[in-house]
Amino acid sequence: MELNRRTVIAGAAAAGIAATTLGTGTAEAASGGRKPVKELFGKLADGTKVYRWSLENGGTRLKVLNWGGVVQGLEIPDRKGHYANVSLGFDNIEDYVAKTPYFGALIGRYGNRIAKGQFTLDGKSYQLSVNDGVNSLHGGTQGFDKHIWDVEPFTKGSDVGLHLYYTSVDGEMGYPGTLKTKVTYTLTKHGDWRIDYEATTDKATVLNLTSHVYWNLGGEGTGTIEDHELTIAAGRYTPTDSGLIPTGELAKVAGTPFDFRKTKTVGRDIRAGHVQQVQAKGYDHNWVLDKGITAKPEHVATLRDPRSGRTLKIATDQPGLQFYSGNFLDGTLTGTGGHTYRQGDALCLETQHFPDSPNHANFPSTVLRPGQTYRTSTIHTFGC
Repeated sequence: MELNRRTVIAGAAAAGIAATTLGTGTAEAASGGRKPVKELFGKLADGTKVYRWSLENGGTRLKVLNWGGVVQGLEIPDRKGHYANVSLGFDNIEDYVAKTPYFGALIGRYGNRIAKGQFTLDGKSYQLSVNDGVNSLHGGTQGFDKHIWDVEPFTKGSDVGLHLYYTSVDGEMGYPGTLKTKVTYTLTKHGDWRIDYEATTDKATVLNLTSHVYWNLGGEGTGTIEDHELTIAAGRYTPTDSGLIPTGELAKVAGTPFDFRKTKTVGRDIRAGHVQQVQAKGYDHNWVLDKGITAKPEHVATLRDPRSGRTLKIATDQPGLQFYSGNFLDGTLTGTGGHTYRQGDALCLETQHFPDSPNHANFPSTVLRPGQTYRTSTIHTFGC
């Protein structure tokens, strides 16, 4: 039985359990919002200071860097009230700069891949930065994840959070238009983590923002997520070619390893030998959400770790969800807890428009024009 996490937190507090440091503590009495705390995290090679903000509300603890809007840690309690950091990351800025596979990062201008880094808009062709073989991935070699963002902390009623700002100039990574972006991270009084994205442009452009948190609800560094239970409300997905570029087909999941309409473990069919899994080394695909684009976030996916009891429910207004099963973690990266990350030690659930949409007329449009405001929201609800 899944317990209400506020009941777990209150019970732990009543028992006199005190909180400790990141990733090792237990639920505490003070589950209300606290003003975000800023501290120096490190320095870039040119001396630029990188800061970390710590937020807490409703039993959820969040640590965010101004480098790439990175979620450096996210702690939630298990069914016994014991906290763990459930997101992968590093304990130093040097590794984020030199090694990170987008751990916890804000992704832009375009989440996922664009074929050959090329698209045509209003009759004009654009060549983007190429950084994934012949393709452009997550905005190119210097995407939004590799820039310093301006950060403004806030408290509003029972909520606490951060406003993050970044202006991408016309031509950056090959994209047209000067794009002014605002992303808001909010922790609610119930411990939900909400992301609200906004952007405007002075020229027609394409845009697909997302968050690239690597989840392991057992705790980062504790091993495989193949026993995690996953549900995705999607009857179709977008198959890819060998370069992980969508073919344009919206294929049915029925009768394939891609069917997560009913809850199953991540590992149940991950070695089924389906050609799509073989070329991706697991799951690395976009699911076409049944609900489509909606006016407000709707529940689309649930992830559960049966050992700890921790759950993650995701709601979004976006039409797609990229499920990536950590296929390219290879044991060469050491995380915040001092453990190496190996294949399948975490997974990503990225709310988004479809990969390579600018090159597929049958996909929902990702075009943003002057006078329009890009707005989208995703809500992460945690339980135990």
